Amino acid sequence: MHLPLQISFRDMEPSAAVEANIREKAKKLDQFSDRIMSCRVMVEIPHGHHHKGRLYQVRIDLTVPEGELLVTQGHHHKDHSHEDVYVAIRDAFDAMRRQLENYTRKRRGNTKTHQAPAHGRILFLAPGEDYGRIETPDARVIYFHRNSVLGNAFDKLEVGGEVRFVEEMGEEGPQASSVTLVGKHHVVG
Repeated sequence: MHLPLQISFRDMEPSAAVEANIREKAKKLDQFSDRIMSCRVMVEIPHGHHHKGRLYQVRIDLTVPEGELLVTQGHHHKDHSHEDVYVAIRDAFDAMRRQLENYTRKRRGNTKTHQAPAHGRILFLAPGEDYGRIETPDARVIYFHRNSVLGNAFDKLEVGGEVRFVEEMGEEGPQASSVTLVGKHHVVG
């Protein structure tokens, strides 16, 4: 985490091991968003006077530019797995990760829209040099390398063959990755 992490314990003794576990899990949240401004985690045992069957509750409050993401895990009397503080922490951070992924997806504007992969035809192949070019329906030419062809199928490609691919920007312009041959598997011999 880039910003300080605030960890607190309520109705229980602080634990260095629990705190280390929380720090490790909080650090992993950075993988899902670089927009985290602060993170507060509270571990508690509600109704701490019970000695048997105590359930841990973990609350995570994450501040992001558009507001806060909040998770409160535990305190479900039927969920006895939360008698283990590490399970309660894991479940809380898993729930926060899902919220953070959804937040990031919404910020990027790609919420549940499934765009079909680009397609085109093989325009040129240079097998000795391990590359080729794809022509798209709008007459653009896209470079691809042997390593971009899925399933080691580069040698099965033919000029004129239809392929699907993911377009990305390379050092020298557009290039294709995840290139797959289309149509050959439908032929019945």
